[in-house]
Amino acid sequence: MRSRTLARCEKDRGVSTNSLGGVCAIIPGPRTFASLLRHFGDAAHALERLPDLARRGGASGPGRICSEADAAAELAACRKFGIDLVAPEEAHYPARLATIDDAPPLLGVRGAREALMRPMIAIVGSRNASGAGLKFAGQLARDLGDAGFVVISGLARGIDQAAHRATVASGTVAVLAGGHDRIYPPEHEDLLAALLEHGAAISEMPLGHVPRARDFPRRNRLISGASLGVVIVEAAHRSGSLITARMAAEQGREVFAVPGSPIDPRAAGANDLIKQGATLVTEAADVISAVTPIMERPVMLGAREDDEPLDFATDSGDRARIIDLLGPSPISLDDLIRMADVSPAMVRAVLLELELAGRLERHGGGLVSMI
Repeated sequence: MRSRTLARCEKDRGVSTNSLGGVCAIIPGPRTFASLLRHFGDAAHALERLPDLARRGGASGPGRICSEADAAAELAACRKFGIDLVAPEEAHYPARLATIDDAPPLLGVRGAREALMRPMIAIVGSRNASGAGLKFAGQLARDLGDAGFVVISGLARGIDQAAHRATVASGTVAVLAGGHDRIYPPEHEDLLAALLEHGAAISEMPLGHVPRARDFPRRNRLISGASLGVVIVEAAHRSGSLITARMAAEQGREVFAVPGSPIDPRAAGANDLIKQGATLVTEAADVISAVTPIMERPVMLGAREDDEPLDFATDSGDRARIIDLLGPSPISLDDLIRMADVSPAMVRAVLLELELAGRLERHGGGLVSMI
């Protein structure tokens, strides 16, 4: 229960502090959660050290840690809603999702859980999709489903819902940006209910969490992380689908793009991806031939930069030098280590303390910035 207590305190991709009854709540995110467990060995010791580490990072007040009673109440609410909370390496936690650096410590799962064990292909694209885009997304999803793949997407309007609707019978997975009881958009509640018979819905957010703008990029990393590859069907410049494509590339997933008319702005982002090296897709066979060799390799959890020990024995001078190098503009961990001229373990320890204090934000590509 104590490990689930710590995991259930997880909320954001980075770490934030929330106010609970006037007391600052310490909320470790996925990366910090994993670092704490690796360093302290178990959740009990990590929980004991959280308040002190947050104070070292500059948090005001003693902090409040999610209690076992709070965690037990949420577990009971999840059972009533038909939600299983699964951790990496437990049954029904998608194997490929468990390999990403910021895999959720707990994943809320609902529906036909066995769908999460099958190979997944993500299909995402424009919310304001053209008729041709919707038709192609549906046909591509249907063909992939017939070939034994599960289509995973974000339950959004446009391309996402077209991919889901085409694979209700063969199995599809919806990744939610909010809690299981806060579906967005609300008009897709019927679609979600229909797909749960042969597919599943997953979320890293607690019940009652209403999705905010910043929750959708975090959701997108789960879509790409759980999949063998991501197919982009219509995406304008600066669209959320391009964020998913970038995350897929960072996670080592295959990136596919469907070409569109050069005079349709909804296709501009997908066309650019093809110019940058994404695999061009005109039929399901293009996707299947690219991912088949990957499916034949075992899924393995590789070594991560955070696997090295942390070093909390920093003197005031080293700590000040590291913090002075941080600002609102993202900087890479490698640059911080080189400029501060201290050990990687020391930099990671200071960053972890700042995260627990709610002063640091993590970005894709190993970048961090001060809040």
